[in-house]
Amino acid sequence: MTSSIELPPDLSARLAKHEKGDVIWEVPSGYRDTSKLRPAAVLLPLIKMEANWHLIYTLRSVRLHDHSGQVSFPGGSWETQDPDLVATALRESWEEIGLNPGAVRVVGCMARRAMVTSFIVTPVVGIVDWPTEITVNPDEVDRVFSIPLNWLAEPANQEFRVHTHAGVDIDIPYFKRYDGEVVWGATAMMTIEFLNLLRS
Repeated sequence: MTSSIELPPDLSARLAKHEKGDVIWEVPSGYRDTSKLRPAAVLLPLIKMEANWHLIYTLRSVRLHDHSGQVSFPGGSWETQDPDLVATALRESWEEIGLNPGAVRVVGCMARRAMVTSFIVTPVVGIVDWPTEITVNPDEVDRVFSIPLNWLAEPANQEFRVHTHAGVDIDIPYFKRYDGEVVWGATAMMTIEFLNLLRS
């Protein structure tokens, strides 16, 4: 397994540079429609347990309309009361898993990602004071779990599978099953992008 991964001291600067990059699209150029994109944000919550950094994930409730039963980061759509998309990520994390915004130190944001679901998502990276209380909202989340960064960074734990969207084949990343769950799709893409950013 990959040795323990530490967060670089210049992580905030790396994120600031990454955030200024181009929008990352999930679909080929001929199928992009910027007019219908809706802003959203997710939180990549980092915790340190037993000397190893982990990312927190949620298993979305099967009762939800969008991405039900899938693994994701806490997050959701921007709402008019949100002053910015960082606030969106923190509000949604509070609503979904009871993560107190005061327990999160926001380090920065990654480049926006345009989804096949017509959302344009800002990934917000935050370090969580740990341990801290987590209270799952059963209407939105079935469970919360974490995966060590060193496990996620291991190439043997990653693979790509071909999905077809609008008649176009797209390589979609999957992680092997961990703690009974499979991280794949946009959540896996953001995870890999974050891991690459740590190595850059």
